[in-house]
Amino acid sequence: MEEKRAIFVAGHGSRSAGAVREFEQAVEVIRAASGQETSYGFLEFALPTIESSLESLVARGYRRIDVLPGMLFAAGHVKNDVPSVVNNFAARHPDVSLRLGRTCGFEPALFRLARNRIAAAMARADREAGGGVTGEGGVGAGVSYDQTLLLVIGRGTTDPDANGDISKIARMLTEGMGFGHGEIGFSGVAYPRVTAAAERSVLLARGLGFKRIVIFPYFLFDGILVQRIYREFRAVAATIAGGNDALQCVEASYLGVDPLLAEAFLSVWSGIDTGDIAMNCQLCKYRTQIIGYESATGAAQVGHHHHVSGAGVEEGAVDHGHWHPDQGHHHGDTGHHHGDSHHH
Repeated sequence: MEEKRAIFVAGHGSRSAGAVREFEQAVEVIRAASGQETSYGFLEFALPTIESSLESLVARGYRRIDVLPGMLFAAGHVKNDVPSVVNNFAARHPDVSLRLGRTCGFEPALFRLARNRIAAAMARADREAGGGVTGEGGVGAGVSYDQTLLLVIGRGTTDPDANGDISKIARMLTEGMGFGHGEIGFSGVAYPRVTAAAERSVLLARGLGFKRIVIFPYFLFDGILVQRIYREFRAVAATIAGGNDALQCVEASYLGVDPLLAEAFLSVWSGIDTGDIAMNCQLCKYRTQIIGYESATGAAQVGHHHHVSGAGVEEGAVDHGHWHPDQGHHHGDTGHHHGDSHHH
């Protein structure tokens, strides 16, 4: 008899109940698209934990579990924390086949989803301004794409390779959609931060004669960080509006729950069977001496979430996104204020 097989999506967790609900909805979309049992767990801030959810699958008879990182890029959480939890679990369950997939940040389906979110924001801005609907490539009666600056915001990490991924994403979207210029920023840890990136974008847009700036958070789900990005961008935009500037500031939605998101995750899942599991390792600071990060090369692969798994959730809370703030815990939303410094 064939062993029962399941997909498992390993998320970071969030203090935002809405973000947790979106994650759960995405898991449901993946389950429906795959026709496969699909479960999930979080590193911290939400229940169930990765470990407890894996235990539940095993208790229900699943002996082949494919783990997909519910994060866009391979920084400390994906390189250290998730593998650490999975490896420890596998050591206690030698009869269970556990396989870990790569991240989904560069999946073509996510690029199409990003394009849809940005194009929708452009079209909405045209309607609100009383113009026509701008189509792809700047065709239409509104502000064209080549008159627009695209500002892509990533999470930010101490892993320079992962930060470089945001630059690549921004470049591909800028060129692929025909924007006049592209800029990047980060919600934390890396630089430039959102406010500085927005202010720089304004200076560039004015100097180069652009009529519009579109900000796009390259994040899977909503949450504290995404809402902070929008607030900081609006603060810069308000300053512009106060000066009667004709430059428009437009907010595009983060990626969010969508069939294309499920397509991206299922592409990663299929890659496990074919051996396509390599992430951004060529310039990984744990494998190669990178300028400024030499001390990280060859460091032991140890996750740090074992002491905060489930943190931010009251004892006995149910497993469906109910969260409770913990006092004195200084982590952020889907990232960390301590700089995301992990070892490999």
